[in-house]
Amino acid sequence: MKILFFGDIVGKTGRRALAAVLPRLKKELAPDFVIANGENAAHGVGITVKIAQELFDMGIDLLTSGNHIFDKTEQIDEVFSKFSGKIIRPANFEGSYAGSGFASTQVGGHTVTVANFNAQVFMENQFRGLIASPFAALDKFLQNLPESGIIIVDFHSEATSEKRAFGLYADGRVAAVIGTHTHVQTADAQILPAGTAYISDVGMCGAADSVLGVQKEKALARFLSGGKVSLEVDEGNDAEVGYAVIEIDETNGRAKLIKTYLEKFNLTPPTPL
Repeated sequence: MKILFFGDIVGKTGRRALAAVLPRLKKELAPDFVIANGENAAHGVGITVKIAQELFDMGIDLLTSGNHIFDKTEQIDEVFSKFSGKIIRPANFEGSYAGSGFASTQVGGHTVTVANFNAQVFMENQFRGLIASPFAALDKFLQNLPESGIIIVDFHSEATSEKRAFGLYADGRVAAVIGTHTHVQTADAQILPAGTAYISDVGMCGAADSVLGVQKEKALARFLSGGKVSLEVDEGNDAEVGYAVIEIDETNGRAKLIKTYLEKFNLTPPTPL
């Protein structure tokens, strides 16, 4: 089975970039299932019903998320209600929240389960609630899962040390651990010793000439002012799309291959002759 996984979609540029490459990639790669992280899809923070529908209409099968998923509070209940089983939030947020931390679906006669966990290191202040141990949450999730099948995990994390530790903790128990959140694709895609595909961060879909999808001028001003400048999502035409292709042995639910790509291009349509 072939899984296509896109990094965090950041704002309008990220959505436009994804729409530009997805038809070609579906034709060239023929993936069985397409996943993307959508927590930054609505102008950098959260997601709306309209934008979720736009992404599913493009051909995304399932959206994962992270610490910003509840930022659009006025629509989030409707998002999870309307797209139940197609969008998930981190399973280890402590408290009562809309949605589920995982979703299962049948793909070519096989059960594919996608789970979402949020890290703790450097992340507590980025989420308004409490974040439970992702390691304990993974154990609980696996213990309560009715059938194993093929399991893909989006680990939304800031620190590469926590990402690496989580990957090794999950090794042999899930097909893949794909890191998200930092928006910069790392160079450590690999199959771990017990058969789990791993990468610390798959990157983003967003503005290439930016700071993690944010206008570089605003980001620099914020650093230079000690945090007194508001950030703005970059909605320019220079785009990048970071993604991974994971091939999984359907007989044992272990990964056979993980390969990453980072495409950069301009979204400006060509001038008619």
